[in-house]
Amino acid sequence: MIIKDIATVASFIAGDKTIIKEVLHPSNDAVDIPYSIAHATVEVGEQSLPHQLKSSEVYYILDGTGEVNIDNEKSIISKGQLVLIPSMATQWIKNIGYKPLEFLCIVHPFWKAEEEIV
Repeated sequence: MIIKDIATVASFIAGDKTIIKEVLHPSNDAVDIPYSIAHATVEVGEQSLPHQLKSSEVYYILDGTGEVNIDNEKSIISKGQLVLIPSMATQWIKNIGYKPLEFLCIVHPFWKAEEEIV
């Protein structure tokens, strides 16, 4: 059994400039799973850099409001909503709200730095 408290997970700045906490990743945890889960934060007025992943990804919004851009489409997304991002789609998200935009990134197959194109 693995139980984690997000408050104790170390954060880093990802290549796309989001604040990331790798919550569950087969390279860091003793699990044999084909996906990874990260907690991401985009501060007020900020946005991630346009990037692509070789994996597909789901953003599940925990708090805040953002404008998600996938290839030539954009939409407003907020708490309780999710968006599927196909592999190799050009994507970025902008915080358009008044508090930090927090979301889970579920990546399948699991995220690898060398497979992210910024």
